[in-house]
Amino acid sequence: MSITATALAPCSKCGEKSEITVYKSINVSENSELKEKIRNGSLFLWECPHCGQANLARYESLYHDPEKKIMIWLMPSGDLPESQMQAIANHTKAMGGYMLRRVRDVGELMEKILVSDAGLDDMAVELCKYVTKMEIMSGNREKAAQITAAPFHFHRLEEKDGERFLVFIYPSDHQMMSLNIGFNVYEDSCGIINRNPDIIPDDAFMKIDQDWVLSIMK
Repeated sequence: MSITATALAPCSKCGEKSEITVYKSINVSENSELKEKIRNGSLFLWECPHCGQANLARYESLYHDPEKKIMIWLMPSGDLPESQMQAIANHTKAMGGYMLRRVRDVGELMEKILVSDAGLDDMAVELCKYVTKMEIMSGNREKAAQITAAPFHFHRLEEKDGERFLVFIYPSDHQMMSLNIGFNVYEDSCGIINRNPDIIPDDAFMKIDQDWVLSIMK
């Protein structure tokens, strides 16, 4: 079930504190409308009643999709005790086949849900980002540092003229750019993971991001 609470949050503009609703856990099978609010980012936004400023709420939350067998722990301020994460992991093992992840911010949570809804493996998607950056850098060394630092985000899976491709978005020169990656790059990334199972973390709630990719590329 979804669990809510109230908290006092300071406005980023005027500093006044307001009472907001926070979601300690989110079960989208019982509250399907919450999933769309996460996908568009509105669930974690609140408007200051004093000055009208839109604020992003930062708090810990456990996202649960029983139908897709996914749990994603949003942990903005750090990790939970390993014993607590392991207890939940053991519980989900009894239900079979759960994907357990932990993320640092709302953007990462949104992306994990988009990747799951597209039927893709998030580990392979992260490898796609790395491979794509390396290819771009090899052809444009002058912008190597800028490209390396740019956060790539999965946006959607598309098909055109019988060809499938992944669409990534990233900020560049104060605007959002999009980049299409052939599905063969994703398939190659899946192959790398299947041939090297030792690169998969053994944490209860795995943290799969570009830091993970860099750690396995050392």
